[in-house]
This record gives sequence, structure tokens and C-alpha cells, in this order.
Amino acid sequence: MHLRPDDLELITTQTVAHYDQRAEDFRAGTRDHDVTQNIAALLRHIQGPAPFTVLDFGCGPGRDLKALTQLGHRAIGLDGARNFVDMARKDSGCTVWQQNFLKLELPEAHFDGVYANASLFHIPNQELIRVLRQLRATLKPAGVLFCSNPRGTNEEGWNSGRYNSYHDLAAWRAHMAEAGYIEIEHYHRPAGLPRAQQPWLASVWRRSSA
Repeated sequence: MHLRPDDLELITTQTVAHYDQRAEDFRAGTRDHDVTQNIAALLRHIQGPAPFTVLDFGCGPGRDLKALTQLGHRAIGLDGARNFVDMARKDSGCTVWQQNFLKLELPEAHFDGVYANASLFHIPNQELIRVLRQLRATLKPAGVLFCSNPRGTNEEGWNSGRYNSYHDLAAWRAHMAEAGYIEIEHYHRPAGLPRAQQPWLASVWRRSSA
């Protein structure tokens, strides 16, 4: 399936509009989600002395920005939805950039870590390697990328007003390797449940030196 520029614009516009229209409900529904496992997975693999500079890619209303800041790190958020950006700035006190995921403008070699919790699955497969390489470029040498995405069988398309891509572990590993990352670890969430009840695949990657 080849997506034309107007297809990509529609995907971005409608997906962002979905979140903008439901921003308050989304904040209320996710405020108490426990993602300490994911934050810890990112931070324990970053090399060098803390505090770390972390990009929260797809920061939403700012829950994890606030958590990272409370742990003593320098966190910057990025989201496409204006209502999320406003919420995140107010609730976390952090700098938050409003950017289209498919038209990123990121500083080179700036971040110790990129935290992409439930955000990269909105990237159409055709654009994924390009976006992953842009995130790689914004990492410092040996920087770390954390991502958590819903598992699937490598299908993509519209789901309840959002454009989603679902990858299995083998496919995700192939994409990440092509984009210039080395796998550190992966796990399934929520923890402690049978695999059939773990819809989320979390993984941690280091920027390769090549």
C-alpha cells in the first residue's frame, strides 16, 4: 500500500483531531496508569551521570513529563494535539513542542533518551524508518530509545478515528535495526499476566555507532 502526500496529511489531521476532541477524557482515563516500569526501563540503560535530558515523544497531557521531572531529569515534551500541548505545559511546567510526527524538527544529538510510550504506532509503516532515523539523530551517541506499542500482525489502518500500525516483535526488530538501533531488552505489558492478556510490546534500544 502506497500512501500519497494527501493521504499522509489526512492521517495526521484526523488522528490529531481525534485526540484534540477527547483531550479531557483521555487525561482522566490515563492519569492513573502505572508506567513506572517503562520509565525505569529507559532510565536504567542511559549511560553517564544524571540528570538526563529526555524527549517525551507523544507526551499527551503530560503525565510522564511530570514523572520524569520529579525524578530530577530534564524533560521536553512533543505532541501534535494542541490541547495536549497546552495541558502538558500547564501540568508539568516543562517545555513542550507542538509538532507533526511526520514533519519533525529536532535538534541533533541533544537527548540522552527518547521516551515514546504509545505514540510510534500512529506512524504509517511507509514513514516509520524515516521517523525512527530522525529520533536516532536527535539522540546523543549511545543514547537510548524506549517505545511501547500495541502488538499486532503487521497490519495498519483506521481504528476508531485514529490511524494505527500494529507490529509483531520480529517486524519491529527489523524496522529498528534498519533505522540504526541495537536492541537492549523487550518485555510485554501489563506485567504478570498471560501473554494473550498482554497487548503491549515494550522495547529499549541504543543508538548504534554506525
